[in-house]
Amino acid sequence: MIVHWHRRDLRVRDNCGLARAVAADEPVVPLFVFDPVVLEHASPIRVACLLEALESLRSWYRDRGSDLLIARGDPSDVLPRIAAEYDVDAVTWNEDYSGLAQERDRAVTAALEDEGITPETTHDAVLHEPGSITPNQGEYYSVFSYFWKKWRDREKQAPLEPPAENDLADVTGEPLPSAADLGFDTPDATPLTVTQEAARERVTSFCSGPIYRYDENRDVPAAGATSRLSVHYKWGTIGPREVYAATERAAERAETSTARDGVTAFQRQLAFREFYAHVLSFNPEIVTENFSGYESEIEWRNDPGELAAWKAGETGYPIVDAGMRQLLEEGWVHNRVRMIAAAFLTKDLLVDWRKGYDWYRRKLADHETANDVGGWQWSSSTGMDAQPYFRVFNPTKQCREYDPDGEYVRRYVPELEGATTDDIHDWPTLSAERRESVAPDYPAPIVDHDERRERAIETFERARGDD
Repeated sequence: MIVHWHRRDLRVRDNCGLARAVAADEPVVPLFVFDPVVLEHASPIRVACLLEALESLRSWYRDRGSDLLIARGDPSDVLPRIAAEYDVDAVTWNEDYSGLAQERDRAVTAALEDEGITPETTHDAVLHEPGSITPNQGEYYSVFSYFWKKWRDREKQAPLEPPAENDLADVTGEPLPSAADLGFDTPDATPLTVTQEAARERVTSFCSGPIYRYDENRDVPAAGATSRLSVHYKWGTIGPREVYAATERAAERAETSTARDGVTAFQRQLAFREFYAHVLSFNPEIVTENFSGYESEIEWRNDPGELAAWKAGETGYPIVDAGMRQLLEEGWVHNRVRMIAAAFLTKDLLVDWRKGYDWYRRKLADHETANDVGGWQWSSSTGMDAQPYFRVFNPTKQCREYDPDGEYVRRYVPELEGATTDDIHDWPTLSAERRESVAPDYPAPIVDHDERRERAIETFERARGDD
């Protein structure tokens, strides 16, 4: 027999590690391990998503006469024990790129080899593994545009078929633990359904129409123009090769250049995810350290009251608050609004990006270390290919440009439901009397953007050592 250790690949179709196990021509024992170290970094909403995806995966195996084994504990102890119990010669798994994952995998590899069991790892979460797209000098690109040019021209592997029934071992697993068993409460937010079936339905729906308008509509949060696939990428309920193949079929069906531009724009976002994964693979320390160095430490203010207002969606900047409340309600935020909220926190409030990253990590259903660290460091002007420190998002202008009718704000900030669009856009500069008459329960702006913009630029210039 051979064990396939499922981690963030909770699917059977287009799964490189599982396909490698099947190719060994021995019965495959599927396994998932609840690792207490990983759970220390989890949150109620992500545990709920994890359990839903595992239930779906287990049902698939059970429908074919097998099962998903469930274990709890340190994988470097669990894997050798399971291997001995089922007399297996090898264990397959798909690689992950965070520092925590790399450290865990080194320990598991050593433990298996000590018992004479072969660990077989595969790259699965990305179309092109870290180290395969490189500049002429150096191990990885830190500028996305150069990475993108090579990424889009590289041949992509075709999606992989799922195992057949006779590929699977006749095993019986233990029941799944509940969230409470794992020490987690029921989440406040209600995320999307996270199953293999839901993921494939979403890809089909998106590639049948919205993808063709993606380039023109993706930055408008009220348009519903994005794929909402991020939570499925997080848990691996769909594979990147299957998604890419669907986009290529959509490109073949495109009837106009605008439609083809939409497909290309979405593929560019797929490449962005891989860009951040490549950078993290070579720089696992960027989860806690600035990628771009400054001569001096950045003088973050870290005002606790302002941070609390940002977390609660009570800053008095409507589009920022709408995004923060969407996060609390859905465990997801539109990408443009993520950038606006992150820029407001790190520039207007001068709060260390790590505090924002930590809050998103706890509240997002789709939190991925590489993607989220990349996004936060971009917004705070400390990351790879980052937003220049002197370009500070104006949340009022962003609201007017990307929520021109105020539809998104009204959806998530009910205090402003009866406000005119002009009042929503102009809220930070309205008189106190006007704000009181329009929406007495919605807060006044907690800071003056123009003043804070200048302060942020001065702070970053000092950190740079500019005179």
